[in-house]
Amino acid sequence: MSNAFCVTEPDWNDIEAADITEQPFLSDDKTLIVPTQYGELSLSISQFGLRIQNDVNAADNFGMLVQAPDKQILVLSGDKSHSTVAAGDYRLEIFASPLHFKLYKNDVLVQQSATDGHFVRQHRLPPFAKTDKGWLVSLELSYDEAVYGLGEKWGKLDKRGQLIRSYNHDALGVNAEKSYKNTPYAWSPEGWNLFVHTPAPVTHGVGYALWSQRAYVCLVEDNLLDLFLFHQDSPAQSLKAYSELTGFAPTPPTWSLGVILSKAYYKDADELLAVAREVREKNMPCDVITLDGRAWQDTDTRFAFEWDPKRYADPQPVIDELKALGFKICVWEYPMISVKNPLYKKAADKGWLIKDKRTGEAYRYEWDLSPFGEVLTPLPDSGILDFTHPDAYEFWKTSHKPLFDLGVDMIKADFGEQLEDDNMLSYSGDSGNRLHNVYSMLYNRCVYEAAEAYCKTGPFLFSRSAWTGSQRYPSQWGGDPQADWHGLAASIRGSLSWGMSGGPFFATDIGGFYKDTRDAELYVRWAQASVFSAHMRLHGIGPREPWSYGDAASNAVFEALKLRYKLIPYLKETAEKASQTGLPVQRAMALAFPDQPLSHGFEQQFMCGDDLLVVPCVVPGGKIKYYLPKGEWIRFGTDEVVQGEQYREEILALNEVAVFIQKGSRIVMGPDVQHTDMDMSNTTHWPA
Repeated sequence: MSNAFCVTEPDWNDIEAADITEQPFLSDDKTLIVPTQYGELSLSISQFGLRIQNDVNAADNFGMLVQAPDKQILVLSGDKSHSTVAAGDYRLEIFASPLHFKLYKNDVLVQQSATDGHFVRQHRLPPFAKTDKGWLVSLELSYDEAVYGLGEKWGKLDKRGQLIRSYNHDALGVNAEKSYKNTPYAWSPEGWNLFVHTPAPVTHGVGYALWSQRAYVCLVEDNLLDLFLFHQDSPAQSLKAYSELTGFAPTPPTWSLGVILSKAYYKDADELLAVAREVREKNMPCDVITLDGRAWQDTDTRFAFEWDPKRYADPQPVIDELKALGFKICVWEYPMISVKNPLYKKAADKGWLIKDKRTGEAYRYEWDLSPFGEVLTPLPDSGILDFTHPDAYEFWKTSHKPLFDLGVDMIKADFGEQLEDDNMLSYSGDSGNRLHNVYSMLYNRCVYEAAEAYCKTGPFLFSRSAWTGSQRYPSQWGGDPQADWHGLAASIRGSLSWGMSGGPFFATDIGGFYKDTRDAELYVRWAQASVFSAHMRLHGIGPREPWSYGDAASNAVFEALKLRYKLIPYLKETAEKASQTGLPVQRAMALAFPDQPLSHGFEQQFMCGDDLLVVPCVVPGGKIKYYLPKGEWIRFGTDEVVQGEQYREEILALNEVAVFIQKGSRIVMGPDVQHTDMDMSNTTHWPA
């Protein structure tokens, strides 16, 4: 049989399922070897459940895992046709011809090979196979089972019925399957968790009807297979276990919970300072102001940690005035070096750039600017920094020191999705395609470590692209949404999906990034929703100061910003909990209320922390539709009590938000302040 694999609609008859060729055996008391025609599969059981590998000696060169699973002693029984291994709470039954399995925990079935059958064979889908594209694994889905996770995705949170590819893209929006932050980790409310430990792309047919509406088909596009299957009793415990394996996010500094002001872009120091002064004159709460890509770099020669000498001959006085006004300062970067900058030759000569496999020279990345129109200035051919090279990594890290010494507090680590060509070769020996996803995590790590080492106000960054483990280097933001109502709704879903994938901290571009529509109502609703996200940034093409949208919008957004600052003590508590549990600040209903399935279909509303239920308005006209879970709920800022377990619709005034707290709960509230360096000790509680 041919082992070709067509991603659109495979012919399963052409894929040869793995068979057990000899009797499984214990290589030691903690590893079961299952011989197949594709080579040996090694199986082990730990606190993270079942692990299936085709090469136990393959090194985790990229540090995606923060701990090695503690393998348990296995007890083997049976023969080639039906073997059983048991360890701790888990029991695994393995069957031959073809190789398939059933995994139990405490004698309850956790997961099994897909049972999608065929007239002439037991399995229509191969339970295990090795194709020209990589390893194929087929798992069972119950008839009504939901599946969540798989990174930042813009569509329905329940991935059932979708074809998802874990592959980072410069997605150019939030309108399709492509996204900037991916991880091959999925979980079901039934309790099972699937995590593929790989830097490579992974394609997931999650009950995808063209393949099978009753199976989860996972294609790992690599020669290496390393897969975890485990069970937890709740979604919260699932996220905690995944975070124990891949890392918890550290708690961000308090100032990062304040408002971050940005646009693409402040053209010079005069414009930047004029906006900063106006923010303070108008008493707008704000902690951070941002110098985006072209704001401080010469586009022709970026990126080389250099201030554009035409506009910033001496940036220190500008930084000093911003500091005197009470601002933290964020600057932009990407991991590319223009061929027009002398640093390019230096880095190329030292082997610090991704190489062209065909020539052995530094790979010259040519930008395709056709999707951007007039939004971007033409970008020069560039080299790509090779973060797998220890010296290149250290150079990039230490090059941040002068920025932090100058007074910069935060880096916006943009891009990181450009390794797409198998002619690209890294110092580690990986091709561009294999390194593509994990490159984001290595980039995030390097910049975050620079902030840890040199930033005086605490490490924090915004990264656009992320992979497994990137949650350890907070925070992430949601790329470039279209400035319309669909862009708002999809951005909320993306934040919730990332939160269900182990990423607890997230921000969106309030108002939308591209097409400066000046839609004042949209801007207000986006700002109101973002009050309850981990981080809050006003950003996009065109001004994002509230008064630029007119008086009514400005007044409504000022109310929202003031509420944000009153909530900072609560958000800080929530962020600290996220760092201990892996629970995101924004929690989808399926995560927050796993035992109340009627709430799960309301995928735009969410919990902010443990106590606040938020119903964003995502359509013009103020109409909201929502469902309150069981219990009595108090409308935020009022004495109104609303009975739960009911569907409701209403119309919000422009300055109204729909936020509820369960009766009996209380949250801590801070004072009115302009920024977090002011005295925030005068706290109260609500309800009183």
